[in-house]
Amino acid sequence: MSDKRLAIVTGGARGIGRAIVFALLEQGRRVATLDINDDKLAELRQLAARQGYAPEDLITLKLDITDTAALTAALEDLADRHGGIGILVNNAGITRDKLMIQMEDEDFDCVLAINLKAAFTATRVAARSMIRNKFGRIISISSVAAVMGQAGSANYAASKAGLIGMTKSVARELGKKGVTANCIAPGFIQTDMTAVLPEAVKQAALEIIPLKRLGDPEDVAYAVAFLAGDAAGYITGQVLCIDGGMAM
Repeated sequence: MSDKRLAIVTGGARGIGRAIVFALLEQGRRVATLDINDDKLAELRQLAARQGYAPEDLITLKLDITDTAALTAALEDLADRHGGIGILVNNAGITRDKLMIQMEDEDFDCVLAINLKAAFTATRVAARSMIRNKFGRIISISSVAAVMGQAGSANYAASKAGLIGMTKSVARELGKKGVTANCIAPGFIQTDMTAVLPEAVKQAALEIIPLKRLGDPEDVAYAVAFLAGDAAGYITGQVLCIDGGMAM
């Protein structure tokens, strides 16, 4: 592996984020994850220890990523202490689903603050580090909702579509510096977020998924690991749908 610099994963304490953390650890990376859920971070550390990873392999920070100043300071400190940020995975995300005519401003603003604004802040910090080191991988977790739209999720779809636009712009700006930027757009993945959906919604999704199954967090994580590695060095500005063919 040509680069051993730190990998950052936002929202890495559970679900897709947790799977991404372990996929990057399996590559031999040192990984730092920022999450607001202290209990899940402790659980993540315990899982890593049971799998044989040393405490220095996994750094966990409890942080509200909507606090721009705190997020910036935390990432700058990590970059200073670990020789730069080599990989950034903008994974943190929430939903506040409602029909648009019933959606309050707070529902819209909160989802965009976590899903999009925090990703912008993290990307800005990481990009500065990556430019200095002339190497970087920026991977943002979007959604098929950004590609297809999704009733009851105008805020979520808007935030995830924003990630795609931002990623393409960043890819154009940073390509000459040796930095790639790509999006992954998961479909219906078996996580806590999808577990609360009504069974009828899941069955309706299965009807339009050619592979006729929901995805696993690892399906997304292995794609992230590929984009983070040397083999993906000539891929940038792309959106990879991990959705069983749902959005093709």
